[in-house]
Formats: sequence, C-alpha cells, structure tokens
Amino acid sequence: VLEAGRHWLTEAEAKEVLTAYDIPVVETRRAGDPEEAAAAAAAIGGPVALKILSPDITHKTDIGGVRLDLKSPDAVRRAAGEMLETVRHLRPDAAIEGFTVQQMAETDKAHELIAGIADDPVFGPVLLIGAGGTAVEVLQDKAIGLPPLNMVLAREMIGRTRISRLLRGYRAQPAADIDAIALTLIKLSKLVVQCRDLVELDINPLLASESGVLALDARIRVRKPPPHGRLAIRPYPQAMEKTVEIADGQRFLLRPIRPEDEPLLQDMLAHCTPDDIRLRFFTPLKQLTHEVAARLSQIDYDREMALVAEAPESDGGAPTIWGVVRIAADPDRERAEYGVMVRSDIKGRGLGQLLMREILTYARARGIGAIFGEVLRENVTMLRMAKELGFTRSDNPDEPGVVRVSIRLRNGPAVSA
Repeated sequence: VLEAGRHWLTEAEAKEVLTAYDIPVVETRRAGDPEEAAAAAAAIGGPVALKILSPDITHKTDIGGVRLDLKSPDAVRRAAGEMLETVRHLRPDAAIEGFTVQQMAETDKAHELIAGIADDPVFGPVLLIGAGGTAVEVLQDKAIGLPPLNMVLAREMIGRTRISRLLRGYRAQPAADIDAIALTLIKLSKLVVQCRDLVELDINPLLASESGVLALDARIRVRKPPPHGRLAIRPYPQAMEKTVEIADGQRFLLRPIRPEDEPLLQDMLAHCTPDDIRLRFFTPLKQLTHEVAARLSQIDYDREMALVAEAPESDGGAPTIWGVVRIAADPDRERAEYGVMVRSDIKGRGLGQLLMREILTYARARGIGAIFGEVLRENVTMLRMAKELGFTRSDNPDEPGVVRVSIRLRNGPAVSA
C-alpha cells in the first residue's frame, strides 16, 4: 500500500490483515461491477450487504456507499448501479475499484462495539474499545489502554466502558463472550507492536455475542514507520524466557513477571515463614494485599525487571512461583535497587544465588551502572551471598540494623549511601 502511494487500506485489504491475526471477519467477496456483485451475492447465498470499494472513501455510509439486507442477486445488481451513480455524484474525485459483497450477520442478540488503534502525539499507539455502530461519535463510550495488553489488562479496559454492563447480560439478553472481546484487543495489541507502519485501525462494528465476536467492517491507515521506537510501554520481553537448573538437578522456567502472576505471588508468600518475610520486607506481613501484589506484578519493563522461577509446565499441576528477583532502576540507569526472595521450603539449594546471577547479567546488558540493596544485619545468608557475588558492604550510622551492599557494573558516579 505504501509503495502504491496510498495511506488507507481498502476494506478487503483491512480484513486480510484481521484474518492474518485470527480476528473473525464476515465472509466478504470483491466485485468489479454490478454484474460481478450479483454473482458474488448468488455464491454467498441469503441476504447480503453491499459496500462501495474505494481507497479514497473511509466513511462509506455518509455518501450512500452501504446497502444492507439485499435478499437477491437482482436486488444487489440494481443497488450497485444506483450506488455508483450516487457515489460518483457526491465524490467525483474518488477512485472506485468496485464493490464488496458480504454475508449479512445475525445481530438480534449481538452488541455493536468498536475496537481499534489510534496514534497519540504523546503516548504513541493506544488501543480503544467501546460502543460502536453508526452512532459511535454520539455515544462517546470508549476506554483507552496502552499496548501491550494481556487478558487482565484487556478485561479491565472493557470494564471501564458503559456498554460493559450490557455485555454481562440482562433479562432475555444472554451475556456476551467477554474473553473473546478481550482476546481481540490482545490481537490488536500484538498487531501494533509488530507492525510499526500501522497508524490507525477501526473495527466498527465488531459484533459481540455469547458465541464470540465478528468483524463486519474495518479500516486501516499506514505510514512509513518512524526511525525510533514509538511504544510508551516496553512489550513483555518473551525472548528472556528460558529453562534453568540448580545444583541438585531441579529445573525451573525463568521468565519476566506478568500482571497475571499476582495470585501466584500471594501463594508464594503463604509458603514462606514469618521470619523470612520479615527479612525480605523489613516488617511482619501475614499476606500480600491486592495493592502490593499488583504493584509487584505490574511493572514497567523499561525501568524495572522481575524474574520469576516457575515450575515448568511439563511437571504438571498448578503453576507455582518458587522465587523472585527484581531490580528497579532510576531514569538514567546509573543505579538500581534489587530484591530477592525464594520460598522457605527451597532455601539453601542455590535458587537465590542463581536468580541473583541472572539479574546481574540482565542489568549489565541494559547498561545499568550499579546495583545496590538494603539488608538487615541479621540476614547473614543474604550478606554472605552478596559477598560471594562481588558486592561490597557499607554501614549506615543512621540505621545501625541495616547494611547497604552494592556492586559496580560499569564506570560511573558512585552509589550513594
């Protein structure tokens, strides 16, 4: 499209993109003239919708470029001829490539949504979901989110719309498949992360019912991609996932933390002794509250990193986090503070040291100048491990019970006490 000097994809091209990302689209055929449109309608069978096909027309309804519920090929042929006359009169400058003919979808039990991508001058690409249809500008019911998304964040976005209350079902109206809507948002999130030349995308309407979602219409705008990154949030670094092994042969999946790990963090704390919890958090804790667990699991991968050691899926059973190590860097990456914790029932087997070595390797690769941490003086295990890893220690006269440990990773300003 860019090579052809265009910026808008045709509806047929836009639907090819959606199909490539496994977003369900209504059956659509392309026709060059009214006769071909009638033949396409006969091949589809049943009532069809007829739309003008032009790279210069994005809002087809406004100029009579859409006819719905045409029940026969003859009706399609007549409607196509009339549509050509109307569109050529109202938009003589537009290049007409023909028509699209698509199967009419069942809408009685479906909600009309809009889902899409927009480009914000400050935050870059943003995702949106809300009430759709021809009255979308009047309803003004949209929720905005930043890519990348996962199921937790996508469902939260949907929950911020007014139409979400209708999606839950009422009276004789069954509940819509919320997971299918959320998954569509995740696919759009993946699309905008992978396709840097995509600027704008609208799916309107996106039909949502108890049986799933179906895209009836779509439009996409593209431009030459910028030379620099444009995402406000660094995507989940999936390339960092790998299998590791401690000295006794037990294997773990080492991966960055995800927002959906919140309950796994709470479960991990439940398997730690009160003394181990106090040594890590400097205060007694009975459990991680939702607010704390969410803060620890929903991180900015650009300035923070948390690696979790999880039992591999091949081991069966419910997912379990056995250990976590994290760093949080200042904006200029001169220094970062670390924290590490393993479940009490696996202490002493080398998992903590393995996690520390992995986070130090990551910090060096990210160009962080130094790593430091605050350790209770009585935490002799952590102090000994820090010394073995090359950390130096310094005492703080204002907090006699706390020792600061630090390690230089590259040349730069000293780490302040």
